[in-house]
Order: sequence, then C-alpha cells, then structure tokens
Amino acid sequence: MTDRHAIQVLDPRLANQISAGEVVERPASVIKELVENAIDAGSRRIELELEAGGARLIKVRDDGSGIGEDDLPLALARHATSKITSLDDLEGVASLGFRGEALASISAVSRLELTSNVTDDPREGWRVVAEGRRMEARVTPAPHPRGTSVIVRDLFFNTPARRKFLRTEKTEFGHVEETFRRLALSRFDIGWTLRHNQKTLHQLRPGDDGASRERRIGALLGRKFLDNALHLDIEASGLRLWGWVGLPTHSRAQADQQYFFVNGRVVRDRLVAHAVRQAYRDVLFHGRHPVFVLYLEVDPAVVDVNVHPTKHEVRFRDGRLVHDFLFSSLHRALGEVRPNSDAPGPEATAEGQAGREGDTQDGAAAGQTGEVGDDGRWQQQPMALRPSGDERHPGANKVREFMAGYHALHPDHEDSLLTPQPTPPGGVAAGTALAERQETRGARAPAPPMAEDDATQAPPMGYAVAQLHGVYILSQTERGMVVVDMHAAHERITYERMKTQVHGDALEAQPLLVPVSLAASPAEVATAESEREAFTRLGVELDVAGPETLLVRQVPTLLADADVEPLVRDMLGDLERYGRSDRLEAHINELLSTMACHGSVRANRRLSIAEMNALLRDMERTERSGQCNHGRPTWFEMSMHELDKRFLRGQ
Repeated sequence: MTDRHAIQVLDPRLANQISAGEVVERPASVIKELVENAIDAGSRRIELELEAGGARLIKVRDDGSGIGEDDLPLALARHATSKITSLDDLEGVASLGFRGEALASISAVSRLELTSNVTDDPREGWRVVAEGRRMEARVTPAPHPRGTSVIVRDLFFNTPARRKFLRTEKTEFGHVEETFRRLALSRFDIGWTLRHNQKTLHQLRPGDDGASRERRIGALLGRKFLDNALHLDIEASGLRLWGWVGLPTHSRAQADQQYFFVNGRVVRDRLVAHAVRQAYRDVLFHGRHPVFVLYLEVDPAVVDVNVHPTKHEVRFRDGRLVHDFLFSSLHRALGEVRPNSDAPGPEATAEGQAGREGDTQDGAAAGQTGEVGDDGRWQQQPMALRPSGDERHPGANKVREFMAGYHALHPDHEDSLLTPQPTPPGGVAAGTALAERQETRGARAPAPPMAEDDATQAPPMGYAVAQLHGVYILSQTERGMVVVDMHAAHERITYERMKTQVHGDALEAQPLLVPVSLAASPAEVATAESEREAFTRLGVELDVAGPETLLVRQVPTLLADADVEPLVRDMLGDLERYGRSDRLEAHINELLSTMACHGSVRANRRLSIAEMNALLRDMERTERSGQCNHGRPTWFEMSMHELDKRFLRGQ
C-alpha cells in the first residue's frame, strides 16, 4: 500500500520553479519575457548583453516608463501585473505580457536583480532582489537613469537537472539571436542593441518609414531576401495584412525565415501555416519552404492570446475569415507576378539588383544598362547589339507580324491547347468532360493588356533570337537577355488555362453507380452536416446514413476513377480544423498538372521565331509564369550590367 501524503500548499520558491518549467526553457526564453516587458513599458531603445550564451549573464536595459519604489516588491511576485485588472481587459489584451509570472519564475531559477527609475533624476533609482525560501523582496536605493535594467546571473544554478539540458554556448546563443531577430522585426520604431561576450553584434536604429523597415530586414535577414520578395499591404473585413513574401523561386530547405506577427506579437499558428502553404501550393518546388515577414492587424477583441503559457499561439474568433483572407491575399499577390510586373525576376540576384530602391525593381531587372558602375569610376558605352533609332522599340506591327505567323501555324491556339492531349490520369471520362467544357465555353475572359500594344516600348520578355539545343529560348530585352525553358514555360501556360476552364464554373459532377459508405466519427458526421453546402459546391454529394455512417453519392467527373474515401476524410479533417478544404481542388489540379506536362512542347522540338515570340507573349499575361507546375523556374534574365562585369568591360 502506497504512503498517503496530506495536501499542502507549496512554498513560493518551489511553486515558482514549477512555473518556470513552462515559461523558462532556455536563455532565449528569458530574453523574450524580459524584452516583452520592456516593449510594454513604452521603450524606444532596448539593449541586450549576454555572456556564455546567456547561461552566465543576461542583462536587458530599456528607457521605458520604469517601476516605482512602491511597486518594486510586487514586480517579483507571482500573478502581479499592471497590464490587466479585469476579465474585460483579458479578452481584449493589447500588451505582450499579462500573466504576471515571468519575473517571479525567472528569479526562482537564477540570481535576478531589477533596477528601475520613473524620474529623470538618476539618483532616484531603486533596486529589488528576491531572497530566501519565501522569495521575500528586498528594496534598496541604486542610481539608474529613467527606465529599467534586469540582470539575470547563473541561470538554473539551483536546478541542476534543468541546467544539464542546456546545449553548447554556440547553440544557446543561436536561439537567443533568433529570438532577438523576431523581437526586432516586431517593432521597427524601437532601437535595438545586442552584445555577446563584450562584442556588439547588432545595432539597429529606430525608424518606421519604408526605407528604415527595409534597412532593418536587410540587416537581419540579408539583402537577398528583399531582392526576391514582394511587398504587400491589403485591408478588408476589418483585417490588414502587410509585409513581405518571398518569390517561389527564393525558397529555403528549412522553414527558418518565416515570421508572422499578430498585432505585434510573433506567433506560430497552424491556421496561418496552412493558409500560407495553400497559397504557395503549385508554385513551390517539392520539399522547399517559402520565406515571409508578415504582419496581421486585427481587433484585439477577436483574437485570444491566452492560449499558451509562452503566448506563441493564438486563437481567432472567426478562424475561417482569417484563413480565407490570408490565403486569398497571398494567392493573389503571387499570381500577379508576371514578367511585366514590378517584381524581381525568378532568378534575380542581389548583385544584379545593386541599384534597387523602394519595394521592388522594375520588371525582372537584374541591373540597369548604361549606368555608372558600383565603384562610380566608369560608364557603360552603348553596344552595337542593341537596336538603335526606330528599331530600338519595336512597334506593335512587328509583334502582330510575329503573332500572325504563329496563328497561321496554330489557328486554334487561343481556344485550346497547343498540342493534342493524351488520355488524362483520371480516365476517359475525365478527358471527355474536359473536352466538352472546352468546346461549350464560348466566351473567354479578356486577356490582360500586353506591353507590345504600346508601339514605343518593347515587351518585357523581349523578342526571341534563337533556340538553344532545342530546349531553351534566347530572347533579347531592353535590359539584356532572357533565357526561357520552353517546356517549363509552356507547361505553366497550359496548366493555368486548364485550371481556368475546369474551375471557372461549378465543377461538373457525376453520380456514383454504387454509393461509397464511410464509417465516420460523430465529429465527422457533424462536420458533414454543417458543411453540406461546401461539399455541394465542390461537386461532392455527402449524405448522413446513420450516427456513424456517411454515404458519398456524387463526385466531380474528373475524379470518377479516384479513391474517394481518403479524399473525403481529408476534406472533413480540413473543414473541421481550418474551416475550409482544398483537398479536392488540389487533387484535380494534380491531374491537370500531369495533363499539362504531357501536352506541352517537348525538348528538342524546333520552334520558329514566330512560335517562340508567341510563347513569350503568353508568358507575359499568364499568372505564375515564373515557375512551372512543379515549382522550377521557367526563365532568368541577365542584364547588360552583369554581362559587362563578366567581360570586364570599361575597367
């Protein structure tokens, strides 16, 4: 028989050490909690100093409002805070901290002292430390300028088991630096300094204008991030999303440059991650991760930040609205990137974008032709390769001549695909349905205006001059040259056309001869009933046949031969988790992608100049033409500036 122990109240130090297990994981956790307090105090400059990766010393100093002498003993007490006073404050909390347990938890596992001053007289400062098993606060005078300094020494000195889990100094400081990066990106109007082992590593000036923001992002994430990112600022339905998203071709092997802030608070949320993943779905190479720095501004009353002890997660009152807003905003921004848009090209390099100013450089520019070099000592002379006089800007007649020749070879190019399609993976029924949709759809959406309609300006992708090894198209542009992977480019063009044709209206559905019965949980049955309209819109008829049974009576025609059960289960899971599901659309798009791949021009097929130019014009007006269906780049540009540097011209 086990010994029975009487229930007793834990002593304050042990209670705080238990709380520290949730809040204080490593030195980076201490940095986060202390800096959030400094931000809440209205600081305009925050300095961080560490030794031994933060295990030996952490010092955070700010110039905020400070803490008065009478409040200092309470600053180290559990559940004591000045940020909220009622449940109403908690439900609409706007500060980063509000639990009132961080300082108490940190002081329980380290030697902590806090010095603060609420006046401009340095002699009016006070210091507080917590001592003994009862964690009693002792306050003494201490000179200090306006603001607060918190010094944390010997982290986990009294909890050896926790200290054993600390990694090497390099690893721990890596976590600290990542935390610093997130905090510095959260507030551009605050100046930041980071020192480690007496060495200054970051010194960031405050500034909330566009240039200052880009300067800070360049300092923390590298200039290459900005050179390959799109700036966006979208507001709708009481939500505002702004920041920078990386081009699909500027991706990383790890998700280490993904920063998302909700009302200035950095969060890691699965709803947000799902929306971003959807937006990049068919433009990102397999196994790669997008990069972004995004800021979502919402009414604090509609977001619950009291979900996780470290406040890394949030819960939105209307998760579906937020998810759809994020997805549609990012999807539209990525879809509008075309060769004639104001965005860096898919292979733009930092070297070629030395002259960049503002958000992005015009077109896919990788530099400027005929400009002063980086060192300012020489100026590029015009080359004979560039057209001169009236031919410098080929007019609309020349483009129409190219297009006329192309139409003569392929008269049905604008109304169907370039080459006949093989039987799609979905079966004969899928191919027949697609063909019928192509034949019955009479009017097409008007194509966006093309640059060649302006007789004074050459099109962004220029004019084809040659085909290389039957694989690549070489085109001359105003800034230099463009190399296009003709199969990848035509694959994307074909794919986008097929998506428009298939998803343009409600999906055509086909009743199943024998309904598919699914064993479902009560939660899945409830989701099926509440989301019946969503399933119908996607071409799926789902009936409830019992408390734990669902019947699939109808599916989209393109998926007539697909395995229905796992698809429907995944859709139910997504609808329950995120409020929407793209499983069915993604499945159809996979089939269309395969069809587009087989139906596009193949390598070693000789194209005439007219055909190559028609392909370039199609790229200019096709969404996401910078990547093929598999996320690989379809083209890159080399400017005259880059070519001149390679040949050492003018030096």
